[in-house]
Amino acid sequence: MRKLFLNDHILRSVEKPARYIGGEMNSVYKDPEDISVRFCMCFPDVYEIGMSHLGIQIIYDQLNRRSDTWCERVYSPWPDLHSIMKERDIPLFALESQEELRKFDFLGFTLQYELCYTNVLQILDLSHFPFFAKDRDESYPLVVGGGPCTYNPEPLADFFDLFYIGDSEKSLDSLVDLYRDMKADGYDKTSFLRAAAKLPGIYVPFLYQVAYNEDGSIHSFRPVYDDVPSKVKKQVCMDFTNAPYPERPVIPYLKATQDRITLEVMRGCIRGCRFCQAGMLYRPLRQKSVEQLKKEADIMITGSGHEEISLSSLSSSDFTDLPELLDYLIKNFRAKSVNITLPSLRIDNFSLDVMSRLQDVRKSSLTFAPEAGTQRLRDVINKGLTKEDILSGSGMAFRGGWNKVKLYFMLGLPTECDDDRKGIAHLAQAVADNYYEIPKDKRNGKCEITVSTSFFVPKPFTPFQWAPMFHAEDYIGFARTVKSEIRSMKNQRSIHYNWHDAEGTVLEGVFARGDRRLAAAIVHAYEHGAMYDAWTDFFDMGKWQEAFTAAGLDIDFYNLRERDTSETLPWDFIDIGVTKEFMIREWELSKKEQVTPNCRQKCSGCGARAYGGGVCFESREKITDVGI
Repeated sequence: MRKLFLNDHILRSVEKPARYIGGEMNSVYKDPEDISVRFCMCFPDVYEIGMSHLGIQIIYDQLNRRSDTWCERVYSPWPDLHSIMKERDIPLFALESQEELRKFDFLGFTLQYELCYTNVLQILDLSHFPFFAKDRDESYPLVVGGGPCTYNPEPLADFFDLFYIGDSEKSLDSLVDLYRDMKADGYDKTSFLRAAAKLPGIYVPFLYQVAYNEDGSIHSFRPVYDDVPSKVKKQVCMDFTNAPYPERPVIPYLKATQDRITLEVMRGCIRGCRFCQAGMLYRPLRQKSVEQLKKEADIMITGSGHEEISLSSLSSSDFTDLPELLDYLIKNFRAKSVNITLPSLRIDNFSLDVMSRLQDVRKSSLTFAPEAGTQRLRDVINKGLTKEDILSGSGMAFRGGWNKVKLYFMLGLPTECDDDRKGIAHLAQAVADNYYEIPKDKRNGKCEITVSTSFFVPKPFTPFQWAPMFHAEDYIGFARTVKSEIRSMKNQRSIHYNWHDAEGTVLEGVFARGDRRLAAAIVHAYEHGAMYDAWTDFFDMGKWQEAFTAAGLDIDFYNLRERDTSETLPWDFIDIGVTKEFMIREWELSKKEQVTPNCRQKCSGCGARAYGGGVCFESREKITDVGI
């Protein structure tokens, strides 16, 4: 029987002790004497959130397939246990072996959202690691980061030894191979990092030097040594069908945020929404073969005991083999009481027949994301969605028996004005009117339209990366405009409205486009109690304002100004395949309110063709070449 790191007294004194004991079904155990590399994957948030994340499951499976490597897991302790560990000087430990993190070779963070940055410091602090990479010698594990936030790693650069840019399936094994071999020959941290920097997709921050202009913008960003690449190229797994995938995912003891089997049907997107970072980062679109997905579904349901299968992608309705896959899943699993969910629907691709077969219409709601309230603004953001699409899709749903629809929008988009904000209310009203046009005896109860607005954050590697943001009070004013307009609607009782936290959005914007100078503010905020900033109950903007003042930084410098396209951006050293020239062209087209066709309609020359596959090559005779 495994010995737990925490004693019974401590476990009984904290909320949900199952977060810390390990031993879950399908977790992997190896003899440390039989392996060469110990890797601990960390999700810097609470266990239930981290256990829902597909990326960690993929890496956990990928590394544990190696006979020379043992990959374990760790998550952020909840504040109750955090306090106990600090008071009693208890070091943080991995779930599988229950051994402290100092005994590992790698501590790998998946960085999914900017408001987890203080939790990164929490993990380092509880593990008894110095925050700054320069202060950690060979006795400490290498701290490596991956995930979407590494496409601007600069706010965290001083804390990490290296970052992995791209799909883990492509080159992560090469990094582990290099470490294993150099460790066997006599490990030297600096020599390893110099060698690792030459691997595709590896960014080693201390090997690059940044200089700033008097106005605070970046003057130059260059390698310290001639043999260090000036560009770090994103790694893309093009053979998506045959990539390793966790057929026996770890099953949590607690109910996770997403307690289900996940089938990743596609990676990437054809749509080209100008605000969407994921749609640009994960180009080109790659589909998994339907036969492989059938096999994965069979194995994963058998090996997990889950009662739900979710089809994962950025736009599931764009998966070309969707009808065949759904027919198979329904035929083989519905009789076994396995529910099938299809997130990421586009309302213009809405299939009433498909959804009525998948969901109990009297219990479920449908979710769509028009993103903007007027056609003009939807054209600006390149949503590719008309009012007719929205009303047609919602009308089909209502006639099929649904009476609950969730509509997601953003506020603070480039060129947005009051008419666009009020347009959210009018579009919601039009959807409600759609419902009440159905004869009363054929309706399914009262209509419920839930309108949710988040606030736009310009993200790196999007056409809107140069756009300005607003103050928190401005965002709240935008939301009040929407709320007031909804109240004036004749069917206002059918429309419920809520909006995202404005101050958290401002902080997210700072980190999304920030630079290395932010490290001092992150340390100050953590040391003064900031943690779990993505959680409303814990977020305190006052602590962050104090931190920025202490670090001599101005939030407005990072958020309020519109960048010139000639400015050197903190992430310009990363090559994601999609070119900066394409981004600039899309930025200019947005100002002209011009729409760019999706990738299956016409190639727009984004640069992703260079990877030699995906949607760029799936039907060459149908693609119009723009000569780029």
